[in-house]
Amino acid sequence: MSETPAELVHLSVADSVATITLDSQHNRNALSRQLVTELFGHLEAAEADDAVRVVQVQAEGRVFCSGADLAEASTEGMEVGARRIVDLQRLIATMSKPVVTRLHGAVRAGGIGIVAASDIAIASEDATFALTEVKLGLAAAIISLTVHARMNPRAAALTTLGGEVFTGADAAAYGLVTKAVPADALDDEVAAVCASLATGAPQGLRESKRILNRDLVARIDAGGEEMARLSASLFASDEAREAMTAFLNRKK
Repeated sequence: MSETPAELVHLSVADSVATITLDSQHNRNALSRQLVTELFGHLEAAEADDAVRVVQVQAEGRVFCSGADLAEASTEGMEVGARRIVDLQRLIATMSKPVVTRLHGAVRAGGIGIVAASDIAIASEDATFALTEVKLGLAAAIISLTVHARMNPRAAALTTLGGEVFTGADAAAYGLVTKAVPADALDDEVAAVCASLATGAPQGLRESKRILNRDLVARIDAGGEEMARLSASLFASDEAREAMTAFLNRKK
């Protein structure tokens, strides 16, 4: 008899703020099917809860999110997973409540889509970011829907084509995150932002967010299916499979 998998995403509500915490440390908070499904469920629960005015997304461990679960992708493909990540970005962008991400440690590849879809992102200055897809024969396809809407075009080209690591301070300069603060000030800054947002009236927050994200949502709707198909085909390619297998073997 198989055991029920432990919960990978947690939800708590206090002072009008729903805090959603990624806690899948065994795979560096990778976007596995289980994690994405639980994240969806908690976001939808926060959306439906009248006591919630602001949603905060954060993570346990040294890594905020390592991107796609390459072990799953290398064995099962990305047909469904790619569309699910498109839908996740759309859900974050269309929720009636502002979504704030608290970023520390490493933020990689697909995890950056969560950052870009969020309304406000506060990063530690020493957090590290990288769009590593290019190194594996992939492309930042599904997350380009939100990332390219946030980052300035020159920064997007540098980070997407280079695949190199950049800091939280860089991410703020590039437009990917709202603000970068010293690591010891991160919790206070996120708490202050969430508390300020929570003073907004529900209707005001809902309609203001709808106006702000109108173009972003239209972009997701226009390009989501094409980018999901492209992502799935790249993950299934011989070049990417070889690169992912080498990467996974190197990690062992």
